[in-house]
Amino acid sequence: MRVIGLIGGMSWESTAEYYRILNEEVNRQRGGLHSARCVLVSVDFHEIESLQRLGAWKEACEILCGAGLRAEAAGAECLVLCTNTMHLVATQIEETVRIPFLHIADATGERIIDGGLGKVGLLGTHYTMEQEFYAGRLQKRHRVDVLVPCERDRQLVHDVIYDELCQGSILQESRDNIVTIINGLVEQGAEGIVLGCTEIPLLIREDDVSVPFFDTTRIHAEKAVAFSLG
Repeated sequence: MRVIGLIGGMSWESTAEYYRILNEEVNRQRGGLHSARCVLVSVDFHEIESLQRLGAWKEACEILCGAGLRAEAAGAECLVLCTNTMHLVATQIEETVRIPFLHIADATGERIIDGGLGKVGLLGTHYTMEQEFYAGRLQKRHRVDVLVPCERDRQLVHDVIYDELCQGSILQESRDNIVTIINGLVEQGAEGIVLGCTEIPLLIREDDVSVPFFDTTRIHAEKAVAFSLG
């Protein structure tokens, strides 16, 4: 079993989900008392979020590259960045470490293609929905067309993530609002929905959605387990 390296803390609520899924999936496949071999380097999300708001991506990247190097030095044999948004600097992290970097959009794109879908709706922070690093990767590498909500709805999703989910608050009103946004994307032709923020699966459940949805937290964690047990 190879050691999984995690860069977490963005937010710690979703990082805890990674840890749970890693261990449950290893135990499901290996049985007995088996659990995941992993190394976690957790950052202070306040610092990262402040740099996001300032557009100081270089400084945020330096923090995460340092975290990746610490995970590698601690024995990690692959690296998982436990956030969708900060994959904006994934290329730099991948170039910094020597171990394989498991990209969340690639794991998700593979699952979308396996499901036979060609067009999906994407929900996430406004960084993820509005910049090319995520939707562009799905389109160019996996030939998946991506729809995003209108500007007002993008802001609503972003605010729910930072003001509620990252702080452990799960509200029915927010669930209802995001389900309405999802239904709008389905009406525009989305064949599935990518929960492109690792916190959104804390709010949206499978039975909330009328089309296949892609829980990027679970997909990413399962990709890491496949690498570890491969």
